[in-house]
Amino acid sequence: MNYRLKELDFLRGIAIILVLLRHVHLFDFTTKMGWIGVDLFFVLSGFLVSSLLFKEYIKFGNIKPKLFLIRRGFKIYPIYYIFYLPYLTIILYQGKFNFLGFMTDITFTQNYLWGWGYAFPASWSLAVEEHFYFGLSFFLWLLLRFKPNFIHTRRFVIVIICILILCFIQRLVANTFFSTHSSRLFTLTQFRIDSLLCGVLISFFFHFKHDQLKFYFEKNRIILLTISIFALSWTPFIDPIPSFFVKTTGFSLLYISFAILLLSFLLIDNMVVRLNNVFTKPMVDLISKIGFSSYSIYIIHTLILFISPRFLSKLHIIQNKYSLFFVEVTVSIIAGMVMSYTVEKYFLKMRDNFFPSRA
Repeated sequence: MNYRLKELDFLRGIAIILVLLRHVHLFDFTTKMGWIGVDLFFVLSGFLVSSLLFKEYIKFGNIKPKLFLIRRGFKIYPIYYIFYLPYLTIILYQGKFNFLGFMTDITFTQNYLWGWGYAFPASWSLAVEEHFYFGLSFFLWLLLRFKPNFIHTRRFVIVIICILILCFIQRLVANTFFSTHSSRLFTLTQFRIDSLLCGVLISFFFHFKHDQLKFYFEKNRIILLTISIFALSWTPFIDPIPSFFVKTTGFSLLYISFAILLLSFLLIDNMVVRLNNVFTKPMVDLISKIGFSSYSIYIIHTLILFISPRFLSKLHIIQNKYSLFFVEVTVSIIAGMVMSYTVEKYFLKMRDNFFPSRA
């Protein structure tokens, strides 16, 4: 399977555009719903990362977690640590340096010890993904070591579903007995990892039960897509941070909706052609290219949001929400693309030379 499928890059592009809409205020409803881009990223990451491990297992009958984590490290760490420096510089310049906050950021523990990220607030989601990478690879390695046939059985599905239920119960209990305004109820890994594990479920059926999955999807496509739309319908109307509903049932509705959306992009024939017919080919190409660079855009965009209004003020340029939106989104996308095609590409080439993929 080619993991640079254009339709999946298109979904990544939609995800990062949603995140930009959350952080760059344009309209009230775009600000309220933009945060769901992170959950779309979670489902996509769960699918793609587990697909790498499942493909490795299918090909060799085993996995090498160390190689997998090294390769993920080359993808995640160089961009993160290099472009963390400007965030840290701003904190130092403002005289707000906190050693604990700094340590949580560089060890990907910020969602536990700080809530959001410290110097780079949006980095909490990267911490969740890091914990997922380590946890999933170790979990699959243990299964293959002690129960080598377990990984492609329905019992594996049952285990994942049980964890999804456990995540929901934890959210329900925590939001019932603690203040719903606590950022940790939004960011802790045990409350958010179910979105990633839902992607793992999709990957399991896609790789091990593909024919049954396609048959079921085709038979129930209309019903599933209706459920997906319904499960997203509330997102423009609710501010997620203080909402009990969002931080309990809402998270679950999102991963269900995005799982169905992902299945649609994977299983509907000629999806790229269909997208071209709906959005036009130039628009699909642009969004897909944005999706290709989505990680770098995610890293850099809040820095651009901090700098842009100050820079425009010094130039005595009149600002309104529309001009600011255009500048901040455009510069974030361009900067992220430059980062992807230079820094990220350099380290990925190094990774492939020294640590070639087994999958």
